[in-house]
Amino acid sequence: VQLQASGGGLVQAGDSLRLSCVASVRTFSGVVMGWFRQAPGKERGFVAAISRSGFSTDYIDSVKGRFTISRDNAKNTVYLQMNSLRPEDTAVYYCAARYGSIARDRYEYWGQGTQVTVSS
Repeated sequence: VQLQASGGGLVQAGDSLRLSCVASVRTFSGVVMGWFRQAPGKERGFVAAISRSGFSTDYIDSVKGRFTISRDNAKNTVYLQMNSLRPEDTAVYYCAARYGSIARDRYEYWGQGTQVTVSS
């Protein structure tokens, strides 16, 4: 499984961004997809995940109501729509994939990361 994330950038507080991650995998609908982020000086942490079918999602509390994870299995792509961005959302965002059920950890495959910077 190879993952390629894109869509990061420099925005102002309150703006929106949509991250995309394209997966090179034989059966994209067979993997759970997640987004993680790593802020400067902090460990990488879970942000959101979506089940193989797309019917189930999971978010950390700080992004609930602002971020939406979705997937298009026909395009082998997972998205992270980020609205009402805050300076504390500034981080490198990574997409990741795992086999099995939706979860917040034990992801096996990682993309290269895309920088999101939110200015106040």
